[in-house]
Amino acid sequence: MSDWKPAGYPSLSPYLICAEPEVVIAFLQTVFGAEVARRFDRPDGSLMHGELRLDDGVVMIGGGATEFASAEVHLHLYVPDAQAVFDRAVAAGAEVVRAPERQSGDDDLRGGFRDPAGHTWWVATQ
Repeated sequence: MSDWKPAGYPSLSPYLICAEPEVVIAFLQTVFGAEVARRFDRPDGSLMHGELRLDDGVVMIGGGATEFASAEVHLHLYVPDAQAVFDRAVAAGAEVVRAPERQSGDDDLRGGFRDPAGHTWWVATQ
């Protein structure tokens, strides 16, 4: 147990800044089964900061009116079934970057897709 970070949180969490964070949250819930761990809204009810749990990791999301914006972001996530996650993402409207395949010399089945905000997700299963 640590007194310098929340219990169950990794030391490093990606932080995605999105113009439409609710769309990305719904996408992550549909594709990865993500669960909202914490959420802080602005007085108007829009998302200021959210934290989604994906297996043993946390993705932080900021949204709406902010001077910050995510540049091109790539995230890599190991999942039990990369093909099933890829298929759910495509069904949820993701743009295909690369269909899952095994590259020569790599034991992982890996594919990539872009979420509605343009973040590229690489999913793999060894």
